[in-house]
Amino acid sequence: MKYRSIFHDDAYSFGALQVIPVAEQYSKPEILEHIWVYEEDGIIKGMIHIEGEQIAELYVDYFFHGQGIGSELIEFAKKEYDVRFLWTLEKNQDAIKFYEAHGFCKSGDKKLEEGTPEYIIRMEKE
Repeated sequence: MKYRSIFHDDAYSFGALQVIPVAEQYSKPEILEHIWVYEEDGIIKGMIHIEGEQIAELYVDYFFHGQGIGSELIEFAKKEYDVRFLWTLEKNQDAIKFYEAHGFCKSGDKKLEEGTPEYIIRMEKE
């Protein structure tokens, strides 16, 4: 839901970013070894994907935003895996503020998000 207003591309928002294509990506064992989920009462409410020193992905289900789940996941990654950086969409100001609140700052590096006209920026742990 967050990305639709950024990409302005229904085919992308309701295609590549939907459950089935994303689930297919995560069906590979080499990826699953690097994913942790936030589960409560049998419900998966969020997930984090860590690759080396990078937070590759951090998602919290839209219905559970504002409950501290993303904060718990990012603090877990910083403590247990000493993550150092991540990439986020330049236009996703909410995400940038969230990462800044957790000790990450903009590095000045940016690049095009593959398959889109949007830029992603690198944020590094202070």
